[in-house]
Amino acid sequence: MMRLSRYGGNPNIGVYAAVNESLGFVACDASPEFIKDLETALQIKTIMTTVAGSFVVGSLVVMNSNGAIVSDLSETKELSLIKKEIPVGMVKDKMNAAGNNILANDNGAVISPDMGKRAEKTIRDILDVDVIRSTVAGCNTVGSVCVATNKGCICHPDTTDEELEVISDILKVETKRASVNHGVKYLGAGILANSKGALIGDDTTPIEMGKIEDGLNLF
Repeated sequence: MMRLSRYGGNPNIGVYAAVNESLGFVACDASPEFIKDLETALQIKTIMTTVAGSFVVGSLVVMNSNGAIVSDLSETKELSLIKKEIPVGMVKDKMNAAGNNILANDNGAVISPDMGKRAEKTIRDILDVDVIRSTVAGCNTVGSVCVATNKGCICHPDTTDEELEVISDILKVETKRASVNHGVKYLGAGILANSKGALIGDDTTPIEMGKIEDGLNLF
């Protein structure tokens, strides 16, 4: 299922939530309408929280079915809440905005070339996947310019053929180019998705919706 939504008047919905196949962590000021949209489109349970005292949960958290990686600025009470639902690892790194710097599904993970070895090991151990380093469209913040599920992956329109191949190999899904919210290239900011559906910023055009649906294999 695909569904259009916005978060408090903002189409950049991916900034405020992180999701996997069964679970979503959502900023605690989310409206009931947004929560309903997310739960309906992705068929997940949602937990409302902050991360590092912030509402930008999607920028600071990345998940697959095995675990969650969070910023090392996360507070004890936030970590306790998340740990009740899923194993958690903290990224102790200058690139600690996990959602922006890590792209992952249940098969693999692509991380920013700027992340340290210690962070890489934490990601590998907690998400229980192989990890590689790569840019996407020349950007190091790979999580912000792509969206991956266990059925497909969509990337920044300027992603090179070589980058697409690298991502496909590690995530074990087909990777295609797309945009969101009327030309925005930072797909992670505008889309929340798993293999069952996608919630998309409501500035997205019908042509963009078609490319997103195709790239994520939501048929």
